[in-house]
Amino acid sequence: MSTVVHIPLRDAVAHPRPLRERVVRAANRVRGKKLIPAQTPHPSPLTRRGEGIKAIVALTALVLSHVTTSTRAADAAAENEYYRLITLPIPDDIVLEAGAIELMPGRKLAVSTRRGEVYLVEGAFSDPPSDVKYHRFAAGLHEVLGLAQKDGVLYAVQRGEVTRLLDTNDDGRADVFETVADGWDISGDYHEYAFGSKFDRKGELWVTLCLTGSFSSQVKYRGWCVRVSPNGKLTPVCTGIRSPGGMGANAAGDMFYTDNQGPWNGVCSLKVLQTGGFVGHPDGLRWYDVTGDAAGPRPETPESGGRMHLEADKNPALLLPAVWFPYPKMGQSASGVECDTTGKFGPFKEQMFVADQSHSTVMRVDLEKVDGHYQGACFPFRQGFASGTLGLLFTPDGSLFANGTNRGWGSRGRSPFALERLVWTGKTPFEILHMRAMPDGFDLEFTEPVEAKTAGDVSSYKLSTYTYIYQKTYGSPEVDATKPTITKAEVSSDGRHVRLFVDGLQRGHVHELHADGVRSAQDQPLLHAEAYYTMNRLKETINDER
Repeated sequence: MSTVVHIPLRDAVAHPRPLRERVVRAANRVRGKKLIPAQTPHPSPLTRRGEGIKAIVALTALVLSHVTTSTRAADAAAENEYYRLITLPIPDDIVLEAGAIELMPGRKLAVSTRRGEVYLVEGAFSDPPSDVKYHRFAAGLHEVLGLAQKDGVLYAVQRGEVTRLLDTNDDGRADVFETVADGWDISGDYHEYAFGSKFDRKGELWVTLCLTGSFSSQVKYRGWCVRVSPNGKLTPVCTGIRSPGGMGANAAGDMFYTDNQGPWNGVCSLKVLQTGGFVGHPDGLRWYDVTGDAAGPRPETPESGGRMHLEADKNPALLLPAVWFPYPKMGQSASGVECDTTGKFGPFKEQMFVADQSHSTVMRVDLEKVDGHYQGACFPFRQGFASGTLGLLFTPDGSLFANGTNRGWGSRGRSPFALERLVWTGKTPFEILHMRAMPDGFDLEFTEPVEAKTAGDVSSYKLSTYTYIYQKTYGSPEVDATKPTITKAEVSSDGRHVRLFVDGLQRGHVHELHADGVRSAQDQPLLHAEAYYTMNRLKETINDER
């Protein structure tokens, strides 16, 4: 049974408090049922009504926290057979609201908090985690959302600067706080987050700077990505950033970040960062006159109301998202980014993993290059985290650590904060491993051989497409929907690949695939039958880059 909860936008703006009580009552009524949000017009008036936006955010948090579906619990149990969640205990006197995570010498974790503290955690790899110890290494910082260590020295990206934390007397506490770089400004706005990367191959840190209020660039370099060299030199890289949630490099060393739904961002997405690129939001363009020639020529200001791929045809600097995360099917607040370079996390070596804070999940991303540009597919991967997943970290043993927070940002995970470790059990799930674009459809590669009859039956698949409005108002519904025709499904001799021949591929669209009818050679259904492929460019030849 499905229940539709109608939330008139005008009521959210004018009467947020009574509406809050209404949503609580509605959420309690549908507890244990599937919640389907009512289709509403695009809420452009809310961009002019700040309280209305806050009301919608608060109501979303309420629904997420009050509604628990039996389907979600069952899915988490099935996922646990392959990827097991280990929740680390946190002492009662520590408020470990997630910031960032880094691995230190001696298998210690450094964990930062939104309250400006950094803890060193011992015993994080124990299973069960019965002897976990926390030691406060630093305090008094400003919302640390990036940690990176080099030669045993910890660097923190806090709101106003990159800071080197030194323990000069070896007592386990930082006693020297050195400013490495602080070439951007802050106004005091609560939303001026600064997310930091790990050190790249050149020994540099990358920092993405959220817009003021997540809407405008009121002070220097808000809406920009900058690089910080080992000697502290700050170099502007690119602009167009709105509200980042995390960043990380892929296996090739290219840097990516997540941006979140809002003005000029139809839904959340994963975007590549390139010198001179423009990733979508125009408000940061005003700082080009102070960059010198570091970021190249100033991109054109985009026109509102079109489609992003068509705007990119006119504005070559505009970089399309490598992957859109359909809202709310995949998530609502994309955050931390990590790449599995260990080869010890199951069959997904060199794929990327992206957290979603609202849904308390980790998603999987499989990228390829077409005509020199990134695009690819995202898949559900693991749900059931205890809090809103924010920071991610792969460690050399193949563990994926995640920390969580939900203060101010509602999440399905009900704990106010958490530190968890995800480990592969050694069992391989039956999944779509790769979804690759072809000139006439897609090539699907599976983690296990498929059963030829079901995998070769076109009725086992459903395919639809849609895109988003590229506009200055908040977010976008799915628009320009089409239903391509799958004309043939051809199974390879080894059973690991299926070629889907498709009439009606759409450039600039998300291609949403459901493969519910496919079974493995052992007659198992797919653990996750959904895939969402962002088709920025149509592949002209089979031999385009991977």
